[in-house]
Amino acid sequence: MRLLGFCKRHALRIGLSLALALPILFNALGVLDLGFIARLENYAYDLRLQSTMPDSVDKRIVIVDIDEKSLLEQGHWPWSRNKLAQMVDLLFDRYQIDTLGFDILFAERDASSGLGTLEQLAQGALRGDAGFNAALGKLRADLDYDQLFANSLKDRRVALGFYFRQGEQQEANVGNLPPPPPLLTRGAFDARNIGATVASGYAANLPQLQANSLAGGYFDLSSLTDADGVIRRLPLLQLYQGSLYETLGLSVARLASRVPAIKLEYADQEKNALALESIQLGTHKIAIDRDVAALVPYRGRQRSFPYVSASDVLQGKVAADILAGAIVLVGTTAPGLNDLRTTPMQENYPGVEVHANLIAGILDDEIKERPTSATGFETVQLALVTLLLVLALPALKPLAATLLTLGLMTSHVAVNLYLWDSANLSLPLASTLFLMALLFVFNMSYGFFVEARGKRLITGLFGQYVPPELVDEMAKDPAAYSLAGESRELTVLFSDVRGFTTISEGLDPTQLTELMNEFLTPMTQVIHKHRGTIDKYMGDAIMAFWGAPVHDVQHARHALQAAMAMIDGLDALRERFKAKGWPPIKIGVGLNTGQMTVGNMGSEFRLAYTVMGDAVNLGSRLEGLTKQYGVQIIVSEFTRAAVPDFAYRELDCVRVKGKDKPVAIFEPIGLASECSDAIREELARHEAALRAYREQDWPLALEKFGQLQAADPQRHLYQLYVERAVFFQAHPPGDNWDGAFTFTTK
Repeated sequence: MRLLGFCKRHALRIGLSLALALPILFNALGVLDLGFIARLENYAYDLRLQSTMPDSVDKRIVIVDIDEKSLLEQGHWPWSRNKLAQMVDLLFDRYQIDTLGFDILFAERDASSGLGTLEQLAQGALRGDAGFNAALGKLRADLDYDQLFANSLKDRRVALGFYFRQGEQQEANVGNLPPPPPLLTRGAFDARNIGATVASGYAANLPQLQANSLAGGYFDLSSLTDADGVIRRLPLLQLYQGSLYETLGLSVARLASRVPAIKLEYADQEKNALALESIQLGTHKIAIDRDVAALVPYRGRQRSFPYVSASDVLQGKVAADILAGAIVLVGTTAPGLNDLRTTPMQENYPGVEVHANLIAGILDDEIKERPTSATGFETVQLALVTLLLVLALPALKPLAATLLTLGLMTSHVAVNLYLWDSANLSLPLASTLFLMALLFVFNMSYGFFVEARGKRLITGLFGQYVPPELVDEMAKDPAAYSLAGESRELTVLFSDVRGFTTISEGLDPTQLTELMNEFLTPMTQVIHKHRGTIDKYMGDAIMAFWGAPVHDVQHARHALQAAMAMIDGLDALRERFKAKGWPPIKIGVGLNTGQMTVGNMGSEFRLAYTVMGDAVNLGSRLEGLTKQYGVQIIVSEFTRAAVPDFAYRELDCVRVKGKDKPVAIFEPIGLASECSDAIREELARHEAALRAYREQDWPLALEKFGQLQAADPQRHLYQLYVERAVFFQAHPPGDNWDGAFTFTTK
């Protein structure tokens, strides 16, 4: 019962906490795909890898580097195959290496010896030259560089590299060469639950080279690159036409271990109901994931293995103890040969060293495992953390809640690192840490801003904007008023003092401050009286809006009433200002109704409850137009439509700065029911004159506006239209004219 009562008291808080936790739980289950969680997990994985890496040099594996020095001394790549044959012979015969792997493809024949040209001569112009043909017969073996290279590979532990293509890379196989023999042929394994990458094509070595090497392994590194472009894992096996092929690292490790074949280990050997779980290589067990990929156990930054220049090998300059008994990989770090990759260790990491790390990890049984049960483990862990924190945090004081959360986070990291180091398990870390932090921050924020300060915040924040009676109304139910931004139909008002610069120049600072206070106070009182919200004071200008934070279905009417009351209030101010020797004040007011974004906006340094949007900008522009049309108030067609029982004088159809669509603007007169017959007649005559103007009947428009001007010479609007009619009569706007006037300034 106590727990039930606790849940009822904190129902909203608990519900929101669960709502925050559910997407993370669904992400763990695979129902949702929250990309940022995967990025956090990758970051956490990289941190663990970097913090636990040996950061030492593994001398068992040596990289013979085709570096810039080699290219400078031996010539540009590709080198002739007799030179490569010489290097292979030196590595095995002189330096006594154990195993050799080439992170290089030899897909094209070597024609650098000129043998092909000589063969053409023997079949052509020198066909009958016995001496030439005899000499060619003696030279043929020495000039067949591909065969020399093939001979150097024979009966030695050598793995040649090739590469696969995946997905839409459907171009023909390079040279139409056959692929190397598969590790496991179709039918030799149970493929029902193997999730290996399926290759769509390949690029292979020359058959005579592949036939003389003991193994072949693909060296493509990009098939399983993570979304951030980092290589964290490599596919150990790929399927091509139903057969399984091994990666170069696995191929070299297999040769070095003297293991002729691998064994596939399933999670359930009897039912074979689960996916492939590991690969057995002799005594070494290699953990793999659902893509038959292994996490690369990087030892450290580049040069975690000895590097020797290929040129030094060819010249016999390498110390014998460096290469004796070593596993050697031939690759390149020369920038122009494009084998630099992005890894958790660093960018521009040599691809050949990625293979070296994989080989070392296989031989040391240091391949991290992401078990198939990791998803279930993560889900249960997230559910328990959610249950504990959702129920505990609302009941605890801030200090206790902080200690609990920090304790859980520390314990989680410690257990995860222990399993990482002692059991080679790579279990999810970031999702649970993120959930703990998210629930903690939310609960602390909720307790501080909502429960403890809700009512005081409403009063303190809105008291400076809205009248006291509205604040009292809001404080009765503070939860009903949100500071968050929302879209709502509102009415905004802008007012500005005419000629304020001239007024300010004639007063000293003390007088100017007193004048502004005496002007703004009664104007604010008028706005508050009509349920308006003061947005801000901008020097001599006032910005206010109606309809928020308290909903007001009559927001347009109340705003219009306030605007007209502000104009009326200026009469009383003029008498007081005159008595003090101050100049009289005139103002212009712009009103617009429409969809606006309202809420607490600003920065971490200062927030304000304000409105934003195109409808707000239009209201500001209308205030500026009051000077153009010689009126004190301008309302948009949208405000007019919201208050239809008022009488209006249509001023114009305009395009304000920054807007393409024209809007009709009006001067409010008063309640239509209270207008005199003379006003109704004047409005009707004005409407007829405006109709003639828009129909481009310039003589008639000039006549009617001229009559209106003669009757009311003080009204600037009629003089404006007389001038326009005269101009357009001389310069017709054309048939496409829509009657709108475009303003290019604010």
